[in-house]
Amino acid sequence: MGAGHSHAVPGTQNERALRFALLLTTTFLIAEVVAGVLTGSLALISDAAHMFTDAAALAIALVAVRIGKRPADSQRTFGYYRFEILAAAFNAILLFLVAIYILFEAYQRLKNPPEIQSTGMLIVAVLGLGINLVSMRLLSGGKEHSLNVKGAYLEVWSDMLGSLGVIAGALIIRFTGWSWVDSLVAVAIGLWVLPRTWLLLKESLNVLLEGVPEGIGLDKVQQALLAVPGVQSLHDLHVWTISSGKVSLTVHVVCAATEMPNDRLLAAIRSMLATQFDIHHSTVQLEQAPCEQASDLHTFIPTSHDDKELHSH
Repeated sequence: MGAGHSHAVPGTQNERALRFALLLTTTFLIAEVVAGVLTGSLALISDAAHMFTDAAALAIALVAVRIGKRPADSQRTFGYYRFEILAAAFNAILLFLVAIYILFEAYQRLKNPPEIQSTGMLIVAVLGLGINLVSMRLLSGGKEHSLNVKGAYLEVWSDMLGSLGVIAGALIIRFTGWSWVDSLVAVAIGLWVLPRTWLLLKESLNVLLEGVPEGIGLDKVQQALLAVPGVQSLHDLHVWTISSGKVSLTVHVVCAATEMPNDRLLAAIRSMLATQFDIHHSTVQLEQAPCEQASDLHTFIPTSHDDKELHSH
């Protein structure tokens, strides 16, 4: 059996970044909502809506980090790590709903464009862009190691694009008087965000369904295990992710009794998994003959070259 090992960014660093980003975002959100109402800009209100989802995402991410620190107990033997994946999935769904609402509202306004106060719209958008850039900088260190932080980063990143769109829209309206550009910018923001939100939701659902982690090919893991000297066959192989950066593997390995001692074989398997696939938490059951788990409901892969047949169920 392998011991647990984590390469995730320390939770305290993520928590500090999330706290500062949440403070900045919430403060500016209030100002942007007021400015959007006063200027009559849907693009600015759209940006404020995204800023609201930013604040919600950051708050949920912060709660997830704190809950994730709780130790495992007799009821939750894996601890609370999975909570961050639930938070990431919730943030993706929230952003989906906001984007759809903005698209609908923009469609309504395109038919009857309201008067837009471009100067106030421009000033608020520029300030919002600055807040977004600072928040992105704070979150950039943890986004590659945590789906939770990645979700919050994506929210802020999409809002940064929204701020750029609002700035462009305000300048166009100021010099041309085309108020319909405001709604067009809002539509562009929604269409830009939706596919990236779907990717985050898809990745989160894969973790919740205990799918094989992205970047790890199950066939390659099987072949690498079979290539370890002393391994005759294997079955009941599972690879999944508990949370970001916490990949686990279980497998039943049939070995030849005369090849090498069990402890040496286990050490060789664990070393291979860590080196080739960065899997540091593994549970390996060694058998002299396939157990009852090697049935039609599981995977059985013999290593013989001539008289044995490959089965996959």
